[in-house]
Amino acid sequence: MKTSAVDSKDLVIDAPRRLKIAVLNRVFSPTGGGAERYSIALVEQLAARHEVHVFAQEINHQWPGVHYHPIKCWSKKPRWLNQLWYAYATRRAIQGAGQSATSDGFDIVHSHENVWHGNVHTMHVKTVQRSLLEGLSGGALMLRQLKIALSPRLLTYLKLERSRLQARPCLAVVAASQTLQAELLAQYPHLAHAVRTITPGVTMPTEGPNQRTSQRLTQQQARAALGVPQQGHYVAFIANDYARKGLPTLLKALQGLPDVQLMVAGRADQVPQFKTQAHALGVDQRVHFLGPLSDVSPVYCAANVLAHPTLEDTFAMVVLEAMAHCVPVVVSGSAYCGIASLLTDGKNALLLGNPQDAPELQAALQAALYNADTNQQLTQAGLAFAEQHTWLAAARSYEEVFYTCVAAANAR
Repeated sequence: MKTSAVDSKDLVIDAPRRLKIAVLNRVFSPTGGGAERYSIALVEQLAARHEVHVFAQEINHQWPGVHYHPIKCWSKKPRWLNQLWYAYATRRAIQGAGQSATSDGFDIVHSHENVWHGNVHTMHVKTVQRSLLEGLSGGALMLRQLKIALSPRLLTYLKLERSRLQARPCLAVVAASQTLQAELLAQYPHLAHAVRTITPGVTMPTEGPNQRTSQRLTQQQARAALGVPQQGHYVAFIANDYARKGLPTLLKALQGLPDVQLMVAGRADQVPQFKTQAHALGVDQRVHFLGPLSDVSPVYCAANVLAHPTLEDTFAMVVLEAMAHCVPVVVSGSAYCGIASLLTDGKNALLLGNPQDAPELQAALQAALYNADTNQQLTQAGLAFAEQHTWLAAARSYEEVFYTCVAAANAR
């Protein structure tokens, strides 16, 4: 249905002007995860040219020119009920947040959350509908539908998503990877005219290991700041969901790399479980759990290689960030990780056919660490790849979407 899309055909797009933009993200903190860091980096870029308002329940960020609107969180659990409240509360807050070009007071309402309102929606993970219903038919489908109908949690998530992606004028949907866009269209084919891909970007470091003459000094300083031993080869692992991003396999691979140490950055609540696993495997003395970090750049500066043997990732921003810091990467193939569809095995990354195969992961890490030609190839080509995927470029792509939305609204 064409009226559901923001289609640039026949639209007169306004000359670039300052827009008033509302951004919806429940957790606006750099320690929140990839989707949160995506949202933050984009806001920082857009704030230089537009009036940006952030509506969030948790705010751990300050940036010149950004307006912050705290949304009350009565209770984080049950999460589905808080999600429903957040959708309702942000709708009311936006309606009362000022006067501008639209009845809501904003030119653009850009949501990174599962809410029913807003005209630009960024999808960071696979759809609820796909997770619940894909591949089912007959009796199995009927049983799953019954389960959904009897579960307030599942029913809320599914209905929110369907309302969010319902065909309507001036709707734009952004997928964080090409893989996710294909999955999205398979579940919601009516979005064909409304959806496009804008992958995450990276802020190129102005100082650090990409300045090769000072790499050794920077590495020493970073390791000192992180409180890890100076000597040895280091593999970095950065994630909030340790199991889904492949830490169990990485710990097994570490058994065959006796002179390699591992830095793990991410949520602290999962540390005890994986400390136990590391001890059982006999590698605990070489695994350093750093906890959540608001700035992960010291980890890249301290590392020799990034390992990301993820089982499921729509993009994997950590891979791009490592490349920007001249850190070679070992990452799951495109069947598991969205960014891998843009990479070439052996050129700018080493891609894993099976991220749960510890010997395969071990061999890839050995090549990246100890083969000088491979290491140099991955470092140089990875840096070149990162330079082509900046947050500034992503922000410009979003501006195209925003101006097209405004033109579509004006045309109506």
